[in-house]
Amino acid sequence: MTGATFRRRVSRLAMPGITAIGVKELRGRMRGKRAFVSVTVYTLIVAGFAWMVGRILVESAQNQFQFDPTYQSAGIGRGIFMALMILQTLMILVLAPASTAGTISSEREKQTLDLLAVTPISSVAIVVGKLLSALTWVFVLILASIPVTALVFVYGGVAPDDVIRGYTMLFVTAIAFGALGTFFSSLLRRSGAATGMTFVAVLIATVGLSFIWVFMRATTDSFFARRPPEALFYLNPFVGQVDVACGTEGGTGSWCQIIDEITGTSLANFGGGGDGRVIITEGEAVQVPAGGFIAPDAVPAGPVGRFGDVVAVNDPFAGERDRYWPRSALTLMLLAVGFTAAAVQLVTPTRRWRPRLPGIPRRRRPERSTE
Repeated sequence: MTGATFRRRVSRLAMPGITAIGVKELRGRMRGKRAFVSVTVYTLIVAGFAWMVGRILVESAQNQFQFDPTYQSAGIGRGIFMALMILQTLMILVLAPASTAGTISSEREKQTLDLLAVTPISSVAIVVGKLLSALTWVFVLILASIPVTALVFVYGGVAPDDVIRGYTMLFVTAIAFGALGTFFSSLLRRSGAATGMTFVAVLIATVGLSFIWVFMRATTDSFFARRPPEALFYLNPFVGQVDVACGTEGGTGSWCQIIDEITGTSLANFGGGGDGRVIITEGEAVQVPAGGFIAPDAVPAGPVGRFGDVVAVNDPFAGERDRYWPRSALTLMLLAVGFTAAAVQLVTPTRRWRPRLPGIPRRRRPERSTE
């Protein structure tokens, strides 16, 4: 049997099972008023948070940038967009693991997992179907927030591709940490224990590894000779959203400085001390160095902008906006695939892969008598 034939047979066995499990789970989750009430409450929370952040930014902008209403509007749009991405990332880190941590363990508690195992549905279909059905509920919540996020286009400062990048990180975060919850649900027999271990793992991935990076960076001279690897932040989706905010139109300042510090790069490395941006003042353009401070020397501005505008002049960092988040998204997807495969092995009642030490022969099953 060729490899293509084998893959076709596996897909024929898996896809109907995934559909059957998914439809059954979704009917249970979406039945009644609770699902619609939850979507409404989630949308109201996101909209209310966006309104409050917008009011804060408007009051702050009126005190700081009274000379340029256009720059006010762009800054407000970027601030609302970043606040919404951070809020939704935080909520997904709670909702996605909570939705999947009881998918398999609840079947064990109800003593129905053995019944599923003896059906023609494969273990892959059971795990993937339950994972997708639980994540579909989270995907509905994410999609429901798109109209609220689209309001940032009214203010400006954020392009449609920036929104696509931000929501890509949201979906990847839901898939990765949802698969993590499914793994612990397959590993442990109780839903409470699975939920607890899942949230502990989420804290380690987001807070623990980030703290290790901060510790290594602060003690580089005394304990560590090299710069800490940026891979310690790959499981932290908040940093990925920071990179997305740095790539927005006119995105500068603290967001980009965070990515500079993590990746070990700086805009000064590409522009010989400046990042290619100038601030138009009265009759002159003042160079903005990589550190974010305005240099005292002025360069000829010409008719390139209005008073207070930030314009790009031969931007040396063009094409380098996505410095971090694609690697983080790829790592999270690989994590999702690995945890899903491990969950399938744990659910499979027979022929489960087990680690074997070298030199120890594999134990053979006794042959059945034909008499």
